[in-house]
Amino acid sequence: MPEPFDVRQEQRSASDKEMEQVLRPRRFEEFAGQRAVTDNLKIFVQAAKQRGEALDHVLLHGPPGLGKTTLAGIVAQEMGVGMRVTSGPVLDKPADLAGLLTNLEPNDLLFIDEIHRLSPVVEEYLYSAMEDYRIDLVIDAGPNARTVQINLNPFTLVGATTRSGLLTAPLRARFGINSRLDYYDADTLTGILQRSAGLLNVPMAQEAAHEIARRSRGTPRIANALLRRVRDFAQIKGDGSID
Repeated sequence: MPEPFDVRQEQRSASDKEMEQVLRPRRFEEFAGQRAVTDNLKIFVQAAKQRGEALDHVLLHGPPGLGKTTLAGIVAQEMGVGMRVTSGPVLDKPADLAGLLTNLEPNDLLFIDEIHRLSPVVEEYLYSAMEDYRIDLVIDAGPNARTVQINLNPFTLVGATTRSGLLTAPLRARFGINSRLDYYDADTLTGILQRSAGLLNVPMAQEAAHEIARRSRGTPRIANALLRRVRDFAQIKGDGSID
């Protein structure tokens, strides 16, 4: 007898991540749930655009799969700026961070996932970048060591973390916008699933969407993963529709 499908054990393959991109909302109007967070972000984005400034730095925290990366992309889209994506564990040394920051265009967005996993030395270099839009790099070592100051274009750092308690106080204090994402209710997830089914061209009854939503533990990523697997069964075992 085959093992039952457990979405908690699902490995997010390249195809899964590609499908997440297809289903990901691009505008605030397409983003369901988290109303308090999105309403505030809309105001902050509109105000920054009117002033012609970079949006203040944003910290998004909460359990995985709730839309932190999606919201960062929406902010960049609504601001009309570019977005660079990285993660805390990837930034091993200050030069890695400098390479990203020096290639940002004015008001661009830098998204750092798992920001709580930044190394202490990289985090310290980030302080002056966030506050003063500059970094001080040490070149060479020993008696030949010298400091070079690099001025940066204004930018927005969006940091995402599932473990906000691990952030240091100095880093947390440099975020002007601090937003927590919470689990979704079943009705909101039902709407998300119906939108996803439409993008996948899969006919799905509302009752079926609600049943999937109830089993998704309040998490859109899990809901969409379950939808893709149910779609497979509907395609092979049924007529392609989910009801």
